[in-house]
Amino acid sequence: MKKLIPFFITTLFFSCQNSAQVSKEQNAVINAKPIEVPIINGKAKAYFASGCFWCVEAIYESVKGVDEVINGYSGGHTSNPTYEASNTGRTGHAESVEVIYDPKIISFSTLVDVYFASQNPIQINGQGPDNGSQYRSIIFYQNDEQKQIIINKKAALAKILNKDVAAEVYPFQKFWKAEDYHQNYEKIHPENRYVQGVSIPRLNRFKEKMPEVLKANH
Repeated sequence: MKKLIPFFITTLFFSCQNSAQVSKEQNAVINAKPIEVPIINGKAKAYFASGCFWCVEAIYESVKGVDEVINGYSGGHTSNPTYEASNTGRTGHAESVEVIYDPKIISFSTLVDVYFASQNPIQINGQGPDNGSQYRSIIFYQNDEQKQIIINKKAALAKILNKDVAAEVYPFQKFWKAEDYHQNYEKIHPENRYVQGVSIPRLNRFKEKMPEVLKANH
């Protein structure tokens, strides 16, 4: 037993050191200068994290003015994250979506409204049955105007709910596209039990809240 004590102390020491390092790296991400993604061929990009990206992808793809949604990872301090690595909660990344949209049809402000209307805004580190930092809510801003829109809407919602809103506000740095099998997941796997029990009900709840933003075929 005595021989194990030094080993335990050493392990604990290095574990604390690693946690401190991760915290330092994550703070650097949070305090970084945002990177603005240029509009190409009239299309802009916005980035959100709100639980399982399968669910969020389906929600934004139902919205007028949104051309495409790509699933991936953002908000962390490691490069080239994978699904398995992100699920450990140690990369800092959250499951995120890249929303490619036409700003002449839908504004960033409305995309933020969609974001809050399609989730439980007070759930910390998750949405529904999905829990962990990889499922936390984050809204990414690319400039001061977007940051102010997010902050104002978050504050207004907190006032209405009389509760803290869980969504974190991060400067956008980089989006890492997820593995191919995660893309268009709900469309390709409508029979999947998770899709049936979580994704589709979440999408339908959103549709009831904001029918005015839906595409004609939704």
